[in-house]
Amino acid sequence: MTQHSPGGRRPASQSVKAAASGWIGSALEYYDFFIYATAASLIFPQIFFPSENPRVAIIASLATYGVGYIARPIGAMVLGHLGDTLGRKRVLLTCMFMIGFSTIAVGLLPTYGQVGILAPALLVVLRLIQGFAVAGEISGASSMILEHAPEGRRGFFASFTLQGVQAGQVLAAAVFLPLAHYMDPAAFLAWGWRVPFLLSAIVILAGWIIRREVEETPAFATDAPEADRASPVIEAFRLGWRDMVRVALMSLMNTIPVVATIFGAAYAVQEAYGIGFHADVYLWIPVVGNVLACAIIPMVGALSDRIGRRPPMIAGALGAGLLSFGYLYAISIHSVPLAILMSLLMWGVVYQGYNATFPSFYPELFPTRTRVSSVAMAQNLGTMITAMMPAVFATLAPPGSANVWLTVASITLGVTVIAAAAAFSARETHRVPMAELGRPGSGNGAVNGAGNGAGNEADNGAGNGTARRGAGARG
Repeated sequence: MTQHSPGGRRPASQSVKAAASGWIGSALEYYDFFIYATAASLIFPQIFFPSENPRVAIIASLATYGVGYIARPIGAMVLGHLGDTLGRKRVLLTCMFMIGFSTIAVGLLPTYGQVGILAPALLVVLRLIQGFAVAGEISGASSMILEHAPEGRRGFFASFTLQGVQAGQVLAAAVFLPLAHYMDPAAFLAWGWRVPFLLSAIVILAGWIIRREVEETPAFATDAPEADRASPVIEAFRLGWRDMVRVALMSLMNTIPVVATIFGAAYAVQEAYGIGFHADVYLWIPVVGNVLACAIIPMVGALSDRIGRRPPMIAGALGAGLLSFGYLYAISIHSVPLAILMSLLMWGVVYQGYNATFPSFYPELFPTRTRVSSVAMAQNLGTMITAMMPAVFATLAPPGSANVWLTVASITLGVTVIAAAAAFSARETHRVPMAELGRPGSGNGAVNGAGNGAGNEADNGAGNGTARRGAGARG
């Protein structure tokens, strides 16, 4: 039986094990999620949405990518409730099986030419299931790692959740690369694209083996839900709605990977836009960018433990928004080397200021009792909005229009400014003890003696103190 350290904290080996399982689980699940994103940009317009008007096919295909995010708020409520009442481990296993089986099913779908309108209809249904399942992954994995992590290193350990996400995207693109490069284009369009989806059978098996060994977190065990208490979802809205709004607005930063991998791919590859990047060449952009991101993320996570969560998030938001101009301009002038370079700067480096920090910052804003629910609902609301951006971009800057790159980059910068402002308005959390996270006055002044407790109490709601049990049990 595992021995707990005082205050319910686990030994360092448990912290490492939790981080490793979160990393691998996120990588496996987001492999599934991102192969859909890749196919929606490169393949699905031709086989699921045939049309004499290429513009219509592109918009329809990119819209199915966004459809998955529509299910996220519902999935966040259901899976967040399960994570806060039954435990982090159970919800993560549920997410893994749902997204894995739905991804395999996409690889088995008939095309529009075989069954007509039923093909895109089934695609939308499976995409909704995927979106529902993914809604609980980041919030559950981040909360699990955070609650296992040693004090003072929560940012570093929690960042491995997002490093796993980036690794999953590298794997997704890497699977498509040899198929797109070596297969005959007709064969790739006919059946080769199905291979990455069917390989999710391995994902399910590997993920189950890894995650079944993870123990429940000590924070959840200490603050186990009581039968006579309100639902975590209700408590989340009642006590922490202001921070949920902040998280939703900060999550609009998902616009950057959307621009880089979804709209950027369609803009560069689809014939209607007239750029003419070859599919296998363009697929190297997310591969190289995410490889660099995997190296940057732990360093930024560790930096946030020293200087705070807000500075890297604000710098990452504003910097990535500005660099989107250079990235899209490089595509517009048909420069593959410059597009890759700008992608590395925008997405692989600067964006990681936000990306590496939010897995610790978001959960730290909420108490254990409502942590998974609060983060899941707020974050998925923001990402749901940004997921519709590819279709919005394609509508406002359609093939044949002037200054496509300038229009899309301007919108992107506006969104990242909103995210940066939300991060600026939030309280700092990196030095708050685990047992006090989400309590009134738990930010800035409560730790540093600046006297900000009254303002924080008003921000979080006067009842937050009653939403935590065992508040005196510090790690």
